[in-house]
Amino acid sequence: MISAVSKFFLLIIFSTAFIFSAESAQTQPARIAIVIDDIGYRYTDKHALLLPGAITYSILPHTPYGKAIAIQANENHKDVMLHIPMEAENGKKLGPGALTSNMNEKEILASLNASLAEVPFAIGINNHMGSHLTQLNEPMTWTMNFLKAHHLLFLDSRTTQYSKAGSIAKLLGVPVQDRHIFLDNQLTESYITKQFQSLIRHAKSQKIAIAIAHPHPETIQVLTRLIPTLAKNNIELVPLSTLYSTSAAYQAQTVSSE
Repeated sequence: MISAVSKFFLLIIFSTAFIFSAESAQTQPARIAIVIDDIGYRYTDKHALLLPGAITYSILPHTPYGKAIAIQANENHKDVMLHIPMEAENGKKLGPGALTSNMNEKEILASLNASLAEVPFAIGINNHMGSHLTQLNEPMTWTMNFLKAHHLLFLDSRTTQYSKAGSIAKLLGVPVQDRHIFLDNQLTESYITKQFQSLIRHAKSQKIAIAIAHPHPETIQVLTRLIPTLAKNNIELVPLSTLYSTSAAYQAQTVSSE
């Protein structure tokens, strides 16, 4: 028989453990990933490699500087992705490695294979533009089947609120997340700072958040200043791949310009 005194002390121990566990959960840092994409056309894109912390880099295929920057990022133990051009509603020029609605399955798979062959250590892809193509069932199904076959993940850049890419990825068992914030649609310090604060709010509310930015000198300068402030907000900058182990991601509905 357990004495009343023993029961009292056991109650104290269990209560203390519960309180400690609850407090510990509350103090767990939120996590964010910052993806720098549109990399490859400019020599100065390499300056994005100087950003502090676990930045993820997404490389445009078959570009003058993309492969070299991808190799350096990989050697620096950073996550590297392929930034695959996809057809937009506004008809913008796409560049090499693009996927369009007039391509059949064989052509899409051949294009994706060629892009992956250039950066074979890529962990997955995200779409460059794609406001039209990501709404189409067949091209997205072919793309997700390719990713599944190669054990790659997908980040939906969310260039349209009507994207079907995420739902098709989930249906086929491809790891998928959504972009939550575009950081630098306007290249001013005030705008990038405002978007960065939005990213922090998302992370604090939802425990994870994903941002996309670009290798503009203005962006790199502002992020170099802002990234070190994450720690005081109890937020950890992590490689994108680490966020695919949780289903608690905030599903962003905001859509910004491509």
